[in-house]
Amino acid sequence: MQLFTIFFSRPIEFGAAATISIVMLLILLGAARTAEGPSRLARTMTRPTSKFVFGFLFLAWAVVFGIGLQLVPHEGANSPYGGLGLIALFVGFFIMMGFLWSVIGE
Repeated sequence: MQLFTIFFSRPIEFGAAATISIVMLLILLGAARTAEGPSRLARTMTRPTSKFVFGFLFLAWAVVFGIGLQLVPHEGANSPYGGLGLIALFVGFFIMMGFLWSVIGE
């Protein structure tokens, strides 16, 4: 029964979840469309300047999370170290995938 009352009991969380779901559906629908030639995103990602952008993003990621993870406490169950490390892992993965896409091309 809680599933039907979540909109009234937690409207902000419900709205955030609904927005994320709608954005994911729009991305999937856009990816499922067939198009002639490379898409605008693919043309943007394979430009020579995007290699430099992702290279600088990777360096900024390494510096920000390298320093940021040293500033938080590492001990105790209440430490944000693990959460920040997980965020750093995912952000670094997507930056490197973008870098590989821009270097290798389509």
